[in-house]
Amino acid sequence: MATTEAEKKDVVHRLHSEIWSEGDLDLVDEIVAADYVEHNPTVPHDARGPDDYKESVQMFRAAFPDLTLTEEDTIVEGDKVVSRVTLRGTHEGAFMGIEPTGVEVESEGIVINRIVDNQLVESWPLADMMGVMQQLGVVESPAD
Repeated sequence: MATTEAEKKDVVHRLHSEIWSEGDLDLVDEIVAADYVEHNPTVPHDARGPDDYKESVQMFRAAFPDLTLTEEDTIVEGDKVVSRVTLRGTHEGAFMGIEPTGVEVESEGIVINRIVDNQLVESWPLADMMGVMQQLGVVESPAD
């Protein structure tokens, strides 16, 4: 079944708002394909399938329970949906070995999602993790 541009945007919007911002992990099984692959340059191996996707969401939401992911811009081209996003949250749980700091962080990123038959089948996220680490006080910013 062909997916329209509006339907592709809706799938991505639901990923950002309902799964990432609200923590609705049940929705992952509906809109993340069984053969999903995430190509993320900040991790040692590609995430695969709905269970790995849930694990990523759980890791971030455990560290930043008030996490929100806001779409700033969204562009659809073929089966790909490109979003410029802003992540915001308060560091209240362990994150990548960093104990909670109580610091509110904000980070911009770009994610390319490939949508087929109303499901996420592939993604390429790129986030400003160095900026997050600077905000958490783990690394110094270049101006310091």
